[in-house]
Amino acid sequence: MGGASDDPELWAFLASRHRGEILSGTITAIERFGAFVALDDGPDHPIFPGVGFISIPELSWRRFEAVSDVVQVGQHVSCVFLQFDTWNGEARLSLKATQPDPFQEFADTVGAGRRLRGQVTKLVPFGAFVRVAEGVEGLVPLQELTSEVVATGDEVTVTVTDVDRERRRLLLSRRQA
Repeated sequence: MGGASDDPELWAFLASRHRGEILSGTITAIERFGAFVALDDGPDHPIFPGVGFISIPELSWRRFEAVSDVVQVGQHVSCVFLQFDTWNGEARLSLKATQPDPFQEFADTVGAGRRLRGQVTKLVPFGAFVRVAEGVEGLVPLQELTSEVVATGDEVTVTVTDVDRERRRLLLSRRQA
Protein backbone atom coordinates (compact mmCIF):
# COMPACT_ATOMS: atom_id res chain seq x y z
CA MET A 1 0.00 0.00 0.00
CA GLY A 2 2.78 2.47 0.84
CA GLY A 3 2.01 6.04 1.84
CA ALA A 4 3.11 8.25 4.69
CA SER A 5 4.40 5.50 6.99
CA ASP A 6 7.01 4.53 4.35
CA ASP A 7 8.53 8.01 4.43
CA PRO A 8 11.36 7.89 7.03
CA GLU A 9 12.21 11.61 6.71
CA LEU A 10 8.59 12.61 7.39
CA TRP A 11 8.26 10.13 10.26
CA ALA A 12 11.50 11.32 11.92
CA PHE A 13 10.45 14.96 11.56
CA LEU A 14 7.01 14.41 13.12
CA ALA A 15 8.26 12.10 15.88
CA SER A 16 10.70 14.77 17.07
CA ARG A 17 8.03 17.50 17.50
CA HIS A 18 6.75 18.41 20.97
CA ARG A 19 3.28 19.43 22.06
CA GLY A 20 3.13 23.22 22.41
CA GLU A 21 5.94 23.84 19.92
CA ILE A 22 5.24 26.66 17.44
CA LEU A 23 5.43 25.64 13.77
CA SER A 24 4.98 28.03 10.87
CA GLY A 25 3.93 27.37 7.33
CA THR A 26 1.70 28.29 4.43
CA ILE A 27 -1.94 27.29 3.95
CA THR A 28 -1.91 25.06 0.83
CA ALA A 29 -5.48 23.76 0.70
CA ILE A 30 -8.83 24.43 2.32
CA GLU A 31 -11.24 21.53 2.83
CA ARG A 32 -14.65 21.53 4.51
CA PHE A 33 -13.04 19.70 7.49
CA GLY A 34 -10.06 22.03 7.93
CA ALA A 35 -6.91 23.41 6.29
CA PHE A 36 -3.60 21.87 5.18
CA VAL A 37 -0.33 23.64 5.97
CA ALA A 38 3.02 23.19 4.19
CA LEU A 39 5.51 23.64 7.03
CA ASP A 40 8.44 26.02 6.49
CA ASP A 41 11.06 23.68 7.91
CA GLY A 42 9.39 20.32 7.37
CA PRO A 43 9.44 17.75 4.57
CA ASP A 44 6.70 17.42 1.97
CA HIS A 45 3.86 14.95 2.48
CA PRO A 46 3.67 12.06 -0.02
CA ILE A 47 -0.14 12.28 -0.33
CA PHE A 48 -1.55 15.47 1.22
CA PRO A 49 -0.96 19.08 0.15
CA GLY A 50 0.86 19.70 3.44
CA VAL A 51 2.30 17.92 6.49
CA GLY A 52 0.37 20.18 8.87
CA PHE A 53 -3.39 20.06 9.36
CA ILE A 54 -5.68 22.43 11.30
CA SER A 55 -9.11 20.93 12.05
CA ILE A 56 -12.24 23.10 12.20
CA PRO A 57 -12.34 23.36 16.05
CA GLU A 58 -8.67 24.46 16.13
CA LEU A 59 -9.02 27.31 13.61
CA SER A 60 -10.60 30.03 15.75
CA TRP A 61 -12.21 30.85 19.08
CA ARG A 62 -14.93 32.67 17.13
CA ARG A 63 -17.92 31.09 15.43
CA PHE A 64 -17.52 30.98 11.64
CA GLU A 65 -19.36 29.54 8.66
CA ALA A 66 -16.54 28.41 6.36
CA VAL A 67 -12.82 27.65 6.76
CA SER A 68 -12.12 30.43 4.21
CA ASP A 69 -13.62 32.95 6.67
CA VAL A 70 -10.57 32.30 8.88
CA VAL A 71 -7.66 31.44 6.54
CA GLN A 72 -6.86 31.75 2.84
CA VAL A 73 -4.69 29.61 0.58
CA GLY A 74 -1.23 31.20 0.43
CA GLN A 75 -1.54 32.76 3.90
CA HIS A 76 1.46 32.32 6.20
CA VAL A 77 0.48 31.11 9.69
CA SER A 78 2.11 30.20 12.99
CA CYS A 79 0.43 27.34 14.85
CA VAL A 80 0.86 25.31 18.00
CA PHE A 81 1.78 21.64 17.46
CA LEU A 82 -0.84 19.44 19.16
CA GLN A 83 0.07 15.88 18.19
CA PHE A 84 1.61 13.56 15.63
CA ASP A 85 -1.29 11.91 13.81
CA THR A 86 0.36 8.55 13.03
CA TRP A 87 -2.66 7.32 11.03
CA ASN A 88 -2.37 10.09 8.43
CA GLY A 89 1.30 10.89 8.99
CA GLU A 90 0.59 14.54 9.71
CA ALA A 91 1.14 17.23 12.31
CA ARG A 92 -2.13 18.22 13.99
CA LEU A 93 -1.94 21.98 14.53
CA SER A 94 -3.92 24.67 16.35
CA LEU A 95 -4.19 28.23 15.05
CA LYS A 96 -6.48 29.38 17.86
CA ALA A 97 -3.97 28.29 20.54
CA THR A 98 -1.73 31.16 19.39
CA GLN A 99 -4.45 33.68 20.29
CA PRO A 100 -5.89 34.60 23.70
CA ASP A 101 -9.22 32.94 24.42
CA PRO A 102 -11.77 35.78 24.36
CA PHE A 103 -14.02 33.79 26.69
CA GLN A 104 -11.42 33.69 29.48
CA GLU A 105 -10.69 37.41 29.05
CA PHE A 106 -14.45 38.07 29.27
CA ALA A 107 -14.77 35.85 32.37
CA ASP A 108 -12.01 37.87 34.10
CA THR A 109 -14.19 40.98 34.03
CA VAL A 110 -17.81 39.79 34.01
CA GLY A 111 -19.65 37.77 36.63
CA ALA A 112 -23.18 36.63 37.47
CA GLY A 113 -25.69 39.45 37.90
CA ARG A 114 -24.03 41.71 35.32
CA ARG A 115 -26.35 43.31 32.75
CA LEU A 116 -25.12 43.43 29.16
CA ARG A 117 -26.29 44.44 25.70
CA GLY A 118 -25.93 41.85 22.98
CA GLN A 119 -27.07 40.71 19.58
CA VAL A 120 -29.14 37.59 18.94
CA THR A 121 -26.99 35.36 16.68
CA LYS A 122 -29.03 32.16 16.50
CA LEU A 123 -32.41 30.82 17.57
CA VAL A 124 -32.52 27.17 18.63
CA PRO A 125 -35.37 24.99 19.97
CA PHE A 126 -33.99 25.34 23.54
CA GLY A 127 -33.39 29.11 23.52
CA ALA A 128 -31.38 31.87 21.84
CA PHE A 129 -27.67 32.58 21.46
CA VAL A 130 -26.60 36.17 22.12
CA ARG A 131 -23.18 37.66 21.30
CA VAL A 132 -22.20 39.84 24.26
CA ALA A 133 -18.57 40.53 23.29
CA GLU A 134 -16.24 39.87 20.37
CA GLY A 135 -15.89 36.08 20.22
CA VAL A 136 -18.21 35.50 23.20
CA GLU A 137 -21.73 34.11 22.90
CA GLY A 138 -24.06 33.03 25.65
CA LEU A 139 -27.26 31.02 25.76
CA VAL A 140 -30.57 32.38 26.97
CA PRO A 141 -32.45 29.14 27.77
CA LEU A 142 -36.08 28.98 26.65
CA GLN A 143 -37.42 29.45 30.18
CA GLU A 144 -35.31 32.62 30.57
CA LEU A 145 -36.72 34.29 27.44
CA THR A 146 -39.53 36.77 27.91
CA SER A 147 -42.82 36.49 26.03
CA GLU A 148 -41.53 39.17 23.68
CA VAL A 149 -40.41 37.47 20.44
CA VAL A 150 -36.76 37.86 19.42
CA ALA A 151 -35.26 37.42 15.97
CA THR A 152 -31.69 36.89 14.75
CA GLY A 153 -29.95 40.27 14.60
CA ASP A 154 -32.01 41.85 17.39
CA GLU A 155 -30.21 43.93 20.03
CA VAL A 156 -31.27 42.78 23.50
CA THR A 157 -30.42 43.38 27.16
CA VAL A 158 -29.50 40.25 29.12
CA THR A 159 -28.31 39.40 32.61
CA VAL A 160 -25.44 36.95 33.20
CA THR A 161 -26.64 34.02 35.32
CA ASP A 162 -23.62 31.71 35.09
CA VAL A 163 -20.05 31.79 33.73
CA ASP A 164 -18.51 28.31 33.34
CA ARG A 165 -14.82 28.86 32.54
CA GLU A 166 -13.96 25.18 32.21
CA ARG A 167 -16.64 24.40 29.64
CA ARG A 168 -16.52 27.93 28.16
CA ARG A 169 -20.27 28.29 28.68
CA LEU A 170 -22.15 31.47 29.43
CA LEU A 171 -25.76 31.39 30.59
CA LEU A 172 -27.93 34.47 30.23
CA SER A 173 -31.43 35.59 31.16
CA ARG A 174 -33.88 38.01 29.54
CA ARG A 175 -36.33 37.75 32.47
CA GLN A 176 -33.88 39.15 35.03
CA ALA A 177 -32.81 41.89 32.63
